[in-house]
Amino acid sequence: MKSITIEGQLRTEFGKKATRQIRSQEQVPGVIYGGAQEINFSASEKAFKPLVYTPDFQIAEVQVDGKTYRCILKDLQFDKVSDELIHVDLLELVEDRAVIATLPLKFTGSAAGVKAGGKLITKMKALKVKTLPKNLKESIEVDITELELNGNIRVEDVKADGMEILNSPRIPIASIVMTRQLKQEEAAAEKKK
Repeated sequence: MKSITIEGQLRTEFGKKATRQIRSQEQVPGVIYGGAQEINFSASEKAFKPLVYTPDFQIAEVQVDGKTYRCILKDLQFDKVSDELIHVDLLELVEDRAVIATLPLKFTGSAAGVKAGGKLITKMKALKVKTLPKNLKESIEVDITELELNGNIRVEDVKADGMEILNSPRIPIASIVMTRQLKQEEAAAEKKK
């Protein structure tokens, strides 16, 4: 699984003035929680880019004050006007404590419905799961080979070993719809009968 390293500095001063000063130095304040104690730190805006601006699920190894914390991204805050990153919340991974994470879906195989002339529509890009850190992975694979024309794959059809899926089980995540051309061909075939 991909992981990125972020070098941070421990924050000693808090409040608006201190936070403004951190941001003026192109640093982003952040917090790591979920472990033995809460760690307030700051790191350069560039260090967070590979973690924030990607569709991939990654682990961040944050190095602060000589210690390394394995974390996942929990929350982000952006400036309403400039759209700059202004705060990052990270959750420390503790081996025997379950975490809630959003993992991207990866569709594999070629659907039978697409071969028959249909079009694949993906309705969800990720699923929310609860699992132990050792079971976390880059993505959840969903095989769509058996998906027929006008068929759906729902959340309940996804198999994720060692993970509890928190999304509603009846929500469709992918379906095959008829294309306009296929509908016209069927209508023409009906008229000929």
